Amino acid sequence: MADRGDKGVSAEGLAAAASKAGTDARGGLPPVHLWNPPFCGDLDMEIRADGTWFYNGTPIGRPAMVRLFSTILKREGDAFFLVTPVEKVGIRVVDAPFVAVDADIRPDSISFATNVGDRVTAGSENPIILRGTADEPRPYVHVRAGLEALIDRKTFYRLAAAASDEEGRSGIRSGGVFFPLEP
Repeated sequence: MADRGDKGVSAEGLAAAASKAGTDARGGLPPVHLWNPPFCGDLDMEIRADGTWFYNGTPIGRPAMVRLFSTILKREGDAFFLVTPVEKVGIRVVDAPFVAVDADIRPDSISFATNVGDRVTAGSENPIILRGTADEPRPYVHVRAGLEALIDRKTFYRLAAAASDEEGRSGIRSGGVFFPLEP
């Protein structure tokens, strides 16, 4: 995917437009689900499997910039885009766009913190999804609008330590839902 800088699309311009776009009426995330601007091309931006964001082959070192970009990320099918009210650019995502780096594990709920500052409680609207094999499980939690966070190894081990057996499977319960921790 090529960088379409020739059309005026750049990470800096996108960041400026995103910060001007504002947030929803509740003061939360920008309402990207309402934005359907024209596609402006692909940006040379990639989110690697470890959650590191790259622009033109270089890691983005400013956490505030990564957080800003994460708030305007949108998924359509298997494709990922950064969107503002006036432009939409494609980016590459190697695995999941976010990484769940910690969890608050309580008897009736599990809240995850992501590498970009999101907090999400597992439940029917934010399920824990297990892919992979028994030897190499790949656990994810749904964050928002089709965007998932890969649950990092240390956090998954903590979930496994808190697991109990239900329905003949080992798993955890959050938000009234049982989530198996084995494929």
